[in-house]
Amino acid sequence: MPDAPEVPIDKLHEEIHEELEREGGTLLRTIALTTALFAALAAVSSLRAGGTVNEALVLKTEATRLQAEASDQWAAYQAKGIKSEIQDASESAWIALGKQPPASFASERARYAKQKIELQRIAREKEHERDQKSADADQLLFQNDRFSDSVALFQVAIALGAVAALTRVKIIWYSSMMIGVVGAGLFFATIL
Repeated sequence: MPDAPEVPIDKLHEEIHEELEREGGTLLRTIALTTALFAALAAVSSLRAGGTVNEALVLKTEATRLQAEASDQWAAYQAKGIKSEIQDASESAWIALGKQPPASFASERARYAKQKIELQRIAREKEHERDQKSADADQLLFQNDRFSDSVALFQVAIALGAVAALTRVKIIWYSSMMIGVVGAGLFFATIL
C-alpha cells in the first residue's frame, strides 16, 4: 500500500499562529481579558452601589421616624408648658379674688416643670440620633455616587474595548485600559 503523502502539520500550525498574530490574535485575547476584568469589576461595583443606596434609604427612614418621635416629645413639652401657664392663670385668679390658692397649684407647676425638662431631654436625644442616622445615610449616598461613577467608567472602558477588538486599533484599547484603571481606582478608593 502506498504511503500517504506527508503533510507538514508543524509548518501549517506555525503558519496559522503567524497569521493570527498578524490578524491581532494576541491583541484580541488581551482585549477580551481586560474587558472581562472590567465587566467583573463593574458587576461588583454595581452591587455595592445598590447595597449602599438600600442601606441609606433604611437610615433615612430611621431618621424620619426619629424626627417624628422628637416632634411628639416637643408637642408634649409644649402641652406641659400650656398646662403650667393655665395653672399660673388659675393661681392668679385666686390671688385676684383675695384668696389663698390651693397648695396643689404649686406642686402641679413644679411637676409640669420637671416633666418639661425630661421631655426636652428626650426630644434633643431623638434629634441627635436623627442627625447621626441622616449623616450616616448621606455618607452612604456619597459612596453610592462613587460606585455608580465607577460603573459608568467601566462601561465606557468595556465599550472602547469592543471597538478596539473590532478595529484592532491599539490606541483605542489603551484608552479603554486607561478609563478602566480610573474606574478601578475610584472603586477601590470608595471601598477603602
